[in-house]
Amino acid sequence: MKDNGSNWTIRKERKVYDNPWITLTEFDVLNPKGNPGIYGKVHFKNKALGIVALSEEGKITLVGQFRFPLSQYSWEIPEGGGPLGVDPLESAKRELKEETGMSASHWQKILEIHLSNSVTDEHGLIYLATGLTRGQAHPEDTEDLKTMEIPFGEALEMVLDGSITDSMTVTALLCVKVMLDKGQIKLSI
Repeated sequence: MKDNGSNWTIRKERKVYDNPWITLTEFDVLNPKGNPGIYGKVHFKNKALGIVALSEEGKITLVGQFRFPLSQYSWEIPEGGGPLGVDPLESAKRELKEETGMSASHWQKILEIHLSNSVTDEHGLIYLATGLTRGQAHPEDTEDLKTMEIPFGEALEMVLDGSITDSMTVTALLCVKVMLDKGQIKLSI
């Protein structure tokens, strides 16, 4: 069910804002019904990366931090950005180490998603990391992180009761739940 045809006409575009992470462009358009309008698009200069760090005992590591755009605290899987020209797996390994201090011996890409695709072109990749080894975290200056390791079922309950609302985390945990139910992931618990 792929339809790559666009029924939008771009009459003019103008870059409104640009920084090292995003570009905001405003488009003067004719919409699918032929009526004039504007459309804004946020272009991301990195891939969004999320990592489900799952231990042999069935526990996952969540990262907590204050999210400036939301003005609230958020519990999430380890996440970050990877430059577009760099292997996303290498960037995911760096993010896991940076945020949690962990490294993993086994990596599996489990999901690709588009985040908020009505206004952004942000492309996300989610990995399952197993065979975990602990180490020292080295978060960036902008990150004041806390970590917690909890049973996967508790994290899933946090999604279902609305305690976790981050879209990558919600999507990743639901995907892992399906994979566990189908026997595609084996744990030693």
